Amino acid sequence: MKNKKWLYFILMLLPLAVSLIALPFLPSQIPAHYGADNQVTRWGSKYEALLLPLLTILFGLFMMLMARYAAKQEKSGGSNEKAVVITGLCSLLLFNLMNFYFLYTDFHQVENLSEVPVDLFSLVFLCLGIFLILCGALMPRLKNNSIIGLRTRWSRKNDITWEKSQKFGGVTFIISGFCMIAASLLTNGTACFLWSMAILLADTVISVWYTYRIAKKYS
Repeated sequence: MKNKKWLYFILMLLPLAVSLIALPFLPSQIPAHYGADNQVTRWGSKYEALLLPLLTILFGLFMMLMARYAAKQEKSGGSNEKAVVITGLCSLLLFNLMNFYFLYTDFHQVENLSEVPVDLFSLVFLCLGIFLILCGALMPRLKNNSIIGLRTRWSRKNDITWEKSQKFGGVTFIISGFCMIAASLLTNGTACFLWSMAILLADTVISVWYTYRIAKKYS
């Protein structure tokens, strides 16, 4: 767990360190916003490149607080805290990749994201797919809590509904993760976004329906 926390702090602070090093070399005006057509809609000061790194730090601190709170809700063991930390690590890794991506577009003053060798949606949803697989593998170990896992009023009804819901949710998360990885490799841009959103929506509906069904059975 100690090594994970060191990695956590590195990933939390790395975007700010890299951005501060890159700042003197960036042009004075950088792309600050892109539209749905991948075209620049607003240019801004190069100091706006620090916004994402600062957001990364705030998110990292928030997840640390959530990890501590999840640990307090667990009578024994550290499954909940570990799951929140790993969730935070995966999210921080995604923030780091996005920061490098936008530093590239800032440095080259990219006016059309379609010209970038790596599609942003494909990158994001590939990482999200891997994240879902990791979460799915951890879910069956989670203890009843209000922070992480497949949490509905039905799944939290008793220990049986919680355990069965987490096992089912773990399977659906893993399946959804592989489907999202496939979508990110086979499509890009808006198509990748729509396919990935459809996968998430289907997973959510099926998982919530299962918690309702299992609660009726074991209430």
